Amino acid sequence: MHSIRLSSSLPQWLSLGQFRPAYKRLILPVMLLALLTSETTRELAVNTLSDAFWAVSAYVAFTLAIYHYVSLYVSRENKLVNLFHRSRHYQVIFAALLGALPGCGGAIIVTSQFVSGRVGFGAIVAVLTSTMGDAAFLLLASEPEIGFMVVALGVVVGGASGWVVNLLHNDDFLRPDGNATNNTHCYCSTSGSNNIEQTAINLQGAFWKWCLIPAIVVALLGSFQVDVNALLSLPRLSIEWLGAGLMVVSMLLWSLTKEIKDYESTVAEDDKSLSSHPLQKAAQDTNFITAWVVVAFLAFELTSAFADINFASLFSHWGVWMPLAGLAVGLLPGCGPQILMTSLYLSGAAPLSAQISNAISNDGDALFPMIALAPKAALVATIYSAVPAFVVGYSYYFLFEI
Repeated sequence: MHSIRLSSSLPQWLSLGQFRPAYKRLILPVMLLALLTSETTRELAVNTLSDAFWAVSAYVAFTLAIYHYVSLYVSRENKLVNLFHRSRHYQVIFAALLGALPGCGGAIIVTSQFVSGRVGFGAIVAVLTSTMGDAAFLLLASEPEIGFMVVALGVVVGGASGWVVNLLHNDDFLRPDGNATNNTHCYCSTSGSNNIEQTAINLQGAFWKWCLIPAIVVALLGSFQVDVNALLSLPRLSIEWLGAGLMVVSMLLWSLTKEIKDYESTVAEDDKSLSSHPLQKAAQDTNFITAWVVVAFLAFELTSAFADINFASLFSHWGVWMPLAGLAVGLLPGCGPQILMTSLYLSGAAPLSAQISNAISNDGDALFPMIALAPKAALVATIYSAVPAFVVGYSYYFLFEI
């Protein structure tokens, strides 16, 4: 009884329930602070976090801001969605194009349309084959030429896969009985979140609102090999420490926006309200992507430094198995594992063939509502998307990498 009275007398934000172990994301900013305060890891941590913020987060945030502003106007006319219903041929084409849109929004549209009986199974295979989820943002921001090539390849392979599936199955193949509700995992309302989570979500938007333009300027100067510290007459490592500090702040805000309850809440992006400002959506997506990139970068750097392991050399011995490894990671639901795979490619540890096979096989967050609403269709569609991933990934490997 005493403990109950004590808990009820505390302010809401100090209640033990607010910081129960469900907020496991807090481990990340705490770990970053520990690495920055330790003399052994300080220099490595500052350089890694600075590179991740200026060279990755800034470009991703800028790309996402443009994308969400464009989506704000495009979404007012749902002509693409309406064209789904004209024929099986058009369904596959537009499903592949919607899947190619970075993020999970396009794939979620097709998933809900299939469950409600408005598009066929071939469209589902097309959209799951062509989508890369949030990993597309990272690849497009870091290596735009490769990113556009992979996205375009996904559209072609997705369209072809959908047409082949249409020859094998009718539109109602594995469609669940009854009318399922429209599950919009990626862009649903956050009205049910508690005060801490909502405040952190709002602060994420404010953070990138004020940081976006200065961050992209510093990022561009760094890309052109300009020493920003010397340019601004700042002490050595000033920009690096600033980048590391901003990274810790952004990860702290991200860590308080969602409870970790299961696999989906760990690897899937945060929910966003349809009415959210484009910068708010960009901020939430940016911090989600950045969190996985930071984990990947620190794992690479710390392991390389203290275990004396060269990942590029290590994975080079995998040779013919790398496309298969990329495919296997792609079969995991959620965007988190796919961002890790893309980070491996960007760091030089994984070849392009592995990135291609992963891009084609991965379904991003779109697989979660599909599993919930039509589990048999989700399983078969995932297997079907793995076949072209295997063929295309190994075709590129044998043609260009051996």
